[in-house]
Amino acid sequence: MTQAKPHVLPQAPALKIPQVLKGVRLLSLALNLPGPAALMRCQQMGARCVKLESPNGDPMQHYSPTAYAQLQSGIKVIKADLKTEAGQKTLHRELSKTDVLITSFRPSAIEKLGLGWKNLHRLYPTLSQVAIVGSPGARAEKPGHDLTYVADSGLVPGLELPATLYADMGGSLTASEAVLQAVLAQRSNWSGKGKGIRLEVALASAAQYLALPRHWGLTQPSGFVGGAHAGYRVYACKDGRVAVAALEPHFAAALCAAAGLPASDVVSLQTQATRDTIARFLKKQTRQQLDALAASKDIPLHTMA
Repeated sequence: MTQAKPHVLPQAPALKIPQVLKGVRLLSLALNLPGPAALMRCQQMGARCVKLESPNGDPMQHYSPTAYAQLQSGIKVIKADLKTEAGQKTLHRELSKTDVLITSFRPSAIEKLGLGWKNLHRLYPTLSQVAIVGSPGARAEKPGHDLTYVADSGLVPGLELPATLYADMGGSLTASEAVLQAVLAQRSNWSGKGKGIRLEVALASAAQYLALPRHWGLTQPSGFVGGAHAGYRVYACKDGRVAVAALEPHFAAALCAAAGLPASDVVSLQTQATRDTIARFLKKQTRQQLDALAASKDIPLHTMA
């Protein structure tokens, strides 16, 4: 059986990212995805980033070398066994010249490594910590992964796996935001004479934030952007699929005109009859025809194989 090729995203023009973290030194002990993804974003914002890995490396390196390579691009990686005296020496050598530490251990593991916030703050008063945990508060010791946090937030409505790792990637954004908050607090003396602060980032909370549109009803099947609106759906076309996002009235009117429908109001756009008519029209079109239609009639759509 042949292995499916990874989906390749189209190359977008490179955006110039403000180097707001230039001169800031980050140390990360976080493995897998959320921590490294946060570190990657901070490095792109100009931070000088170091990552400590165990001698066995990061699990990501073994199950996805491609992802690992991209995440670690521009990051200095040091091997150290934190359970040994030599590893602890390496750790504290790096901590002594670090502005923000990123961790992703459970609280009990943090304490065993001597990195509890009370001890850490005593040894390095100007150091801040961004602690990535699975769930906030008392649930931080409970085991989990992206799928369980996303499921707990109501984002797994069927038996199919989610299209991406929402909690992990959302958590990485929250973690990079926390780094910015910590640096801003240090520079503004908000924490008191430049002292470091501890910020906790929970992947479950990131998933819950991403799930807000669903909880508001927006992306439920009966919701305006959940499939009820005929201009905001995924349809079959002659040789693939098409994602249609003709939500605003002028876009919806252009779509209706192309499908041979009169200009529709919001109510009629949410009827089964309108959805069926548009579905029949799109089913007869090839991806090439639909791409041309989008360009000529200014309709927001994207065709897919």
